[in-house]
Amino acid sequence: MLSGSIPTMFDPTHLRSFLAVAENLSFTLAAERLRLAQPTVSQHVAKLEKAAGRLLLVRDTHGVRLTDNGDAMAGFARTILSAHDDAARYFRGEAMRGRLRFGTADDLAITGLPRILREFRRAYPQLNLELTVSQSDDLHRRLKAGQLDLVFIKWVAGAQEGTVVRQDTFSWVGVEETALDPGDPVPLVAYPAPSLSRTLAIQALEASGRRWKVTCSTKQIAGVLAAIRAGLGVAVMPTTLVPTDLKIITHRFDLPPVGDVDFTLIRNPLANSAAVDALTEAILGRTLGRT
Repeated sequence: MLSGSIPTMFDPTHLRSFLAVAENLSFTLAAERLRLAQPTVSQHVAKLEKAAGRLLLVRDTHGVRLTDNGDAMAGFARTILSAHDDAARYFRGEAMRGRLRFGTADDLAITGLPRILREFRRAYPQLNLELTVSQSDDLHRRLKAGQLDLVFIKWVAGAQEGTVVRQDTFSWVGVEETALDPGDPVPLVAYPAPSLSRTLAIQALEASGRRWKVTCSTKQIAGVLAAIRAGLGVAVMPTTLVPTDLKIITHRFDLPPVGDVDFTLIRNPLANSAAVDALTEAILGRTLGRT
């Protein structure tokens, strides 16, 4: 146990660095997310541990993990930082009003995004947040038509449009019992066209000379996951979004690589810039890990 007396107040800067490490379980990723040098993040965490008089994180050859005290501190940190930010906005006169039309790709809803939106609504109670959930291509069209203010979508890696929150790689996904005969068409579970994952999967299969057939077409991630779990076929998903009960089978059946994907925020230049900036900052400042 680290020595030290507990002060009446914890430094918000130290709490933000600790929470970023706690949510990413990585000092490197936390530093990238906060746009700080890694030694700075380490110093912040060390100072917080000294102030708390407790060991909050353990680093070993396997990575970073929270202690019981660290898990408790993460909960307190979220509460403290939320109250701190609310107070700062209040005394700066930043009570934001109006509406923000936000669209998100269906499968990004299985990340930490709902938690981020819940915290955002609590921080800006007078801002009317209107949520649209759909496929990325549909959301992009609606943004260009002026029907949405900000969209969070899966986009072709390196498209150079919008702000990239995270880059990921597509993987082929199935159940443990999946069996594919190299001579048979690949049974494909996919979103309806035009879907980025569907398009790239079919292009990859055809380029490698593999035949395919769509065994399930669904507009929702819940339908995709249900079809995979029922053994109806395999699907292409961003690797970090693969649920723990499903398996990445790309190499098991020599399926062709599909490529990378960017989780991207794209804004409407005519929208309420303050509201768009606030939600963009909220998403960039939090980890998205799957739920």
